[in-house]
Amino acid sequence: MGALGHINQYFWKYKWLLFLGIIFTLFSNFFGVFPAQLVRYALDLVTETINIYFLFKGFSLQKAFYEIFGFTLFFYGGLIILMAILKGVFLFLVRQTLIVMSRHIEFELKNEIYTHYQTLPLSFYRQQNTGDLMARISEDVGKVRMYVGPSIMYGLNLITVFILVIYSMWQVNQKLMWYVLMPLPILSISIYHVNSVIIRKSEEIQAALSQISTFAQEAFSGIRVLKSFVREKKSVDAFTEASSAYRTKSLGLVKVDSLFTPLIALLVGFSTILVVYIGSQEVIAGRMTVGNITEFIMYVFMLTWPVTALGWTSSQIQRAAASQKRINEFLEAKSELTTGKQIRQEIIGNWEFKGVSFAYPGSERLVLNNVNLMISAGESVALLGQTGSGKSTVALLMARFYDPSAGEILLDGISLKDWDMAWVRSFVGFVPQDVFLFSTSISENIRFGNDALTQQEIEVAAKQADVYANIMEFPDQFETILGERGITLSGGQKQRVSIARALAKNPKMLILDDCLSAVDTHTEHTILENLKQVTVGKSSLIISHRVSSARLANRIFVLADGQIVETGSHDELMASKTLYYELYQQQLNEELQQVSTQPN
Repeated sequence: MGALGHINQYFWKYKWLLFLGIIFTLFSNFFGVFPAQLVRYALDLVTETINIYFLFKGFSLQKAFYEIFGFTLFFYGGLIILMAILKGVFLFLVRQTLIVMSRHIEFELKNEIYTHYQTLPLSFYRQQNTGDLMARISEDVGKVRMYVGPSIMYGLNLITVFILVIYSMWQVNQKLMWYVLMPLPILSISIYHVNSVIIRKSEEIQAALSQISTFAQEAFSGIRVLKSFVREKKSVDAFTEASSAYRTKSLGLVKVDSLFTPLIALLVGFSTILVVYIGSQEVIAGRMTVGNITEFIMYVFMLTWPVTALGWTSSQIQRAAASQKRINEFLEAKSELTTGKQIRQEIIGNWEFKGVSFAYPGSERLVLNNVNLMISAGESVALLGQTGSGKSTVALLMARFYDPSAGEILLDGISLKDWDMAWVRSFVGFVPQDVFLFSTSISENIRFGNDALTQQEIEVAAKQADVYANIMEFPDQFETILGERGITLSGGQKQRVSIARALAKNPKMLILDDCLSAVDTHTEHTILENLKQVTVGKSSLIISHRVSSARLANRIFVLADGQIVETGSHDELMASKTLYYELYQQQLNEELQQVSTQPN
């Protein structure tokens, strides 16, 4: 129950629903237990007066006696029906309080987890898989809801029924009560031993389910790769193997759960035999009536469902504990990005890297090593380097998805750690290397950074990104619905829509992380010319491995093995005839070869 302590805050928030649920449960079970006494009164009435009734056979008094006798039985029957109706009403109210409370708590817990996910840094997501994240916010929360709803409802029902039934038994015959309760310790010991197995198997099942979710998510996201390499059968076989492991673990849990029902049925049957045997002796001794035996048998069957639910409830609580433990692991994960002064003030756009070094969490290899870089307000700077040189890492550090391992990043002379990053990011147009588009319309994707954009502003941004003509060719134009991750569009179109999304935001600073790699040279030149006009007066960083993307910048930094090895304008770097010059010649030769190999 330690892991489930996290839920107590929600019990307190919805304490009135919980309190009313307890009251309604008490009333519901009272009207369920009391009819047993009415049955006893009615049966005793019959057994004690039936002989008197037959004594008046042939006399007119027998008819009057019969009317009184029949009215009394009818009265008891009416009361039993009324009690059944009242029990049903209060049972309805129980579900409208406790089950409704569980849905509210489910809603709160999912929001808490999702909100916490948003606060975690990229380093957390690098270490987790999507399927596991989804399983904890869906499957695991569902298991916890079974605890805060049905399990608590049945638990309260068990407690109140036991209190009412044992009190009623005590009032009738204490000796018979102890015989009826004799099998219960055996049941308790059995549950204690089985629960340890249940919690272990539940954790294994949830882990297996996360693996299946992850596998399916990756298969669906990478369906084009699967099909292009003809790996469908291998994928199905792997999924079948994972599902088989999940099935085996689930069947193991079912076998353990199946021990409860026959055990409880055996114990209830044994209790009934004891009631009849010991009760008969008590009747013969004159300490009980036949009605009391019937009443006790009804009490035994009243305990049947709560005791049966005890096994189910225990199982659900153990599963919920295993799931909440998994949830708590993520809720206890904290961001290593410490917050400073949380400054919000006008941003000018001066950036400075002072001796910045960085290694990704879990790795000792320095991706950046003592980098010094400056971007003045309104200046266009290019960062050029080959694959793996650390270019994209610079962009991630500027957005403060990570903090430097050493050194400091300053924005307008203030440490980036002291800025309110939500404020800073609202002024930055960031186009990441890994383009991501949402499964909605093109216009909604472009509007993503600013909900107040008009259709005209969306179209202007699309024209600046040189994707307007492509969009207009679709039947639904800007209302075209994209598939998952923008699968409807080509690679170059996705990159240009992503650029349009950043430009539509009208940012004060622009970071383009190798976002033109999938477009042809002509389109790249058109976009860069448009960007040259758009970025006037804005601080911009163009990250690329292409010299053609960098040459329009005011200054160019050449990055190699995590260090800046050259700085200058295009003409200055060409005159130096070092790494930049070599990259330019290499890429120029590649383009000439591509042109020469194209058919006439």
